[in-house]
Amino acid sequence: MPNLFNATCEGISEGLKTWEPTLQTIKNEILETRKNNQNRSIKQILGHMVDSVSNNTHRIIHLQYQESPFIFPNYATNGNNDRWIAIQNYQEENWSDLIQLWKYTHIHFVHVIKNINENKLEQQWDSQSEDGLVSLQNMVIDFLRHFHLHLQEIKELIEDE
Repeated sequence: MPNLFNATCEGISEGLKTWEPTLQTIKNEILETRKNNQNRSIKQILGHMVDSVSNNTHRIIHLQYQESPFIFPNYATNGNNDRWIAIQNYQEENWSDLIQLWKYTHIHFVHVIKNINENKLEQQWDSQSEDGLVSLQNMVIDFLRHFHLHLQEIKELIEDE
Protein backbone atom coordinates (compact mmCIF):
# COMPACT_ATOMS: atom_id res chain seq x y z
CA MET A 1 0.00 0.00 0.00
CA PRO A 2 1.28 3.44 -0.81
CA ASN A 3 2.28 5.11 2.49
CA LEU A 4 0.36 8.20 1.47
CA PHE A 5 -2.86 6.23 2.09
CA ASN A 6 -2.01 5.22 5.67
CA ALA A 7 -3.88 8.18 7.14
CA THR A 8 -6.94 7.43 5.01
CA CYS A 9 -7.02 3.75 5.97
CA GLU A 10 -6.38 4.46 9.65
CA GLY A 11 -8.94 7.28 9.71
CA ILE A 12 -11.66 5.10 8.20
CA SER A 13 -10.85 2.15 10.47
CA GLU A 14 -10.81 4.35 13.56
CA GLY A 15 -14.08 6.00 12.53
CA LEU A 16 -15.74 2.62 12.18
CA LYS A 17 -14.57 1.48 15.62
CA THR A 18 -15.65 4.72 17.24
CA TRP A 19 -18.95 5.16 15.48
CA GLU A 20 -20.42 1.64 15.29
CA PRO A 21 -21.33 1.52 19.01
CA THR A 22 -22.60 5.10 18.90
CA LEU A 23 -24.82 4.37 15.91
CA GLN A 24 -26.27 1.32 17.63
CA THR A 25 -27.55 3.43 20.54
CA ILE A 26 -29.43 6.10 18.57
CA LYS A 27 -33.15 6.08 19.29
CA ASN A 28 -35.48 5.34 16.38
CA GLU A 29 -37.30 8.67 16.55
CA ILE A 30 -33.96 10.48 16.20
CA LEU A 31 -32.86 8.26 13.29
CA GLU A 32 -35.87 8.99 11.17
CA THR A 33 -36.30 12.71 11.83
CA ARG A 34 -35.20 14.68 8.77
CA LYS A 35 -33.00 17.45 10.02
CA ASN A 36 -29.83 18.19 8.11
CA ASN A 37 -29.49 20.94 5.53
CA GLN A 38 -30.11 18.40 2.73
CA ASN A 39 -33.28 17.17 4.44
CA ARG A 40 -31.64 13.80 5.19
CA SER A 41 -32.24 11.69 8.24
CA ILE A 42 -29.40 9.86 9.97
CA LYS A 43 -30.50 6.66 8.20
CA GLN A 44 -30.31 8.44 4.85
CA ILE A 45 -26.90 9.94 5.64
CA LEU A 46 -25.53 6.51 6.52
CA GLY A 47 -27.10 5.10 3.34
CA HIS A 48 -25.44 7.87 1.34
CA MET A 49 -22.11 6.89 2.88
CA VAL A 50 -22.69 3.31 1.67
CA ASP A 51 -23.43 4.61 -1.83
CA SER A 52 -20.35 6.82 -1.77
CA VAL A 53 -17.99 4.06 -0.69
CA SER A 54 -19.51 1.74 -3.30
CA ASN A 55 -19.04 4.27 -6.09
CA ASN A 56 -15.49 5.02 -4.98
CA THR A 57 -14.63 1.32 -4.85
CA HIS A 58 -15.78 0.97 -8.46
CA ARG A 59 -13.76 4.01 -9.51
CA ILE A 60 -10.61 2.65 -7.87
CA ILE A 61 -11.00 -0.65 -9.70
CA HIS A 62 -11.75 0.95 -13.06
CA LEU A 63 -8.88 3.41 -12.74
CA GLN A 64 -6.42 0.54 -12.48
CA TYR A 65 -7.28 -1.07 -15.80
CA GLN A 66 -9.16 1.44 -17.96
CA GLU A 67 -7.54 4.02 -20.20
CA SER A 68 -7.00 7.37 -18.51
CA PRO A 69 -8.87 9.64 -18.25
CA PHE A 70 -11.69 7.27 -17.44
CA ILE A 71 -15.25 8.56 -17.71
CA PHE A 72 -17.38 7.27 -14.85
CA PRO A 73 -20.71 8.76 -13.82
CA ASN A 74 -20.54 11.16 -10.92
CA TYR A 75 -23.53 9.96 -8.97
CA ALA A 76 -23.37 13.04 -6.73
CA THR A 77 -24.23 15.60 -9.42
CA ASN A 78 -27.67 16.91 -10.35
CA GLY A 79 -29.26 15.45 -7.22
CA ASN A 80 -28.55 11.91 -8.31
CA ASN A 81 -27.27 10.95 -4.87
CA ASP A 82 -30.71 11.82 -3.49
CA ARG A 83 -32.25 9.58 -6.15
CA TRP A 84 -29.98 6.74 -4.99
CA ILE A 85 -31.12 7.31 -1.39
CA ALA A 86 -34.79 7.37 -2.38
CA ILE A 87 -34.70 4.39 -4.74
CA GLN A 88 -32.96 2.24 -2.13
CA ASN A 89 -35.34 3.56 0.54
CA TYR A 90 -32.76 3.80 3.29
CA GLN A 91 -35.40 5.44 5.47
CA GLU A 92 -37.12 2.06 5.81
CA GLU A 93 -33.94 -0.06 6.04
CA ASN A 94 -33.45 -2.11 9.17
CA TRP A 95 -31.09 0.05 11.25
CA SER A 96 -28.88 -2.80 12.50
CA ASP A 97 -28.51 -4.13 8.95
CA LEU A 98 -27.67 -0.67 7.63
CA ILE A 99 -24.97 -0.19 10.28
CA GLN A 100 -23.40 -3.50 9.32
CA LEU A 101 -23.58 -2.67 5.61
CA TRP A 102 -21.90 0.69 6.32
CA LYS A 103 -19.23 -0.97 8.43
CA TYR A 104 -18.35 -3.82 6.09
CA THR A 105 -18.39 -1.81 2.85
CA HIS A 106 -15.88 0.54 4.45
CA ILE A 107 -13.76 -2.34 5.76
CA HIS A 108 -13.65 -3.69 2.21
CA PHE A 109 -12.82 -0.23 0.87
CA VAL A 110 -9.78 -0.07 3.16
CA HIS A 111 -8.74 -3.48 1.81
CA VAL A 112 -9.09 -2.19 -1.77
CA ILE A 113 -7.03 0.91 -0.97
CA LYS A 114 -4.28 -1.24 0.52
CA ASN A 115 -4.08 -3.14 -2.76
CA ILE A 116 -3.89 -0.22 -5.19
CA ASN A 117 -1.18 -0.56 -7.80
CA GLU A 118 1.19 2.32 -7.09
CA ASN A 119 1.89 2.65 -10.82
CA LYS A 120 -1.73 3.71 -11.35
CA LEU A 121 -1.91 6.60 -8.88
CA GLU A 122 -1.87 9.25 -11.61
CA GLN A 123 -4.69 7.60 -13.58
CA GLN A 124 -7.53 10.10 -13.84
CA TRP A 125 -11.27 9.95 -13.51
CA ASP A 126 -13.31 12.43 -15.55
CA SER A 127 -16.03 13.37 -13.09
CA GLN A 128 -17.95 15.26 -15.78
CA SER A 129 -18.60 17.98 -13.22
CA GLU A 130 -16.95 21.13 -11.95
CA ASP A 131 -14.30 18.89 -10.34
CA GLY A 132 -13.02 17.93 -13.80
CA LEU A 133 -10.21 15.37 -13.82
CA VAL A 134 -9.39 13.71 -10.50
CA SER A 135 -6.38 11.44 -10.02
CA LEU A 136 -6.75 8.10 -8.29
CA GLN A 137 -4.36 9.34 -5.61
CA ASN A 138 -6.33 12.51 -4.89
CA MET A 139 -9.65 10.68 -4.94
CA VAL A 140 -8.48 8.23 -2.27
CA ILE A 141 -6.93 10.92 -0.10
CA ASP A 142 -10.08 13.09 -0.28
CA PHE A 143 -12.34 10.20 0.73
CA LEU A 144 -11.48 10.62 4.42
CA ARG A 145 -12.66 14.25 4.35
CA HIS A 146 -16.00 13.12 2.93
CA PHE A 147 -16.26 10.28 5.49
CA HIS A 148 -15.70 12.69 8.40
CA LEU A 149 -18.03 15.30 6.91
CA HIS A 150 -20.98 12.92 7.11
CA LEU A 151 -20.05 11.59 10.54
CA GLN A 152 -19.97 15.20 11.74
CA GLU A 153 -23.46 15.71 10.29
CA ILE A 154 -24.69 12.68 12.23
CA LYS A 155 -23.00 13.97 15.39
CA GLU A 156 -24.75 17.32 15.03
CA LEU A 157 -28.13 15.62 14.53
CA ILE A 158 -27.61 13.46 17.61
CA GLU A 159 -26.59 16.45 19.72
CA ASP A 160 -29.66 18.45 18.62
CA GLU A 161 -31.90 16.01 20.45
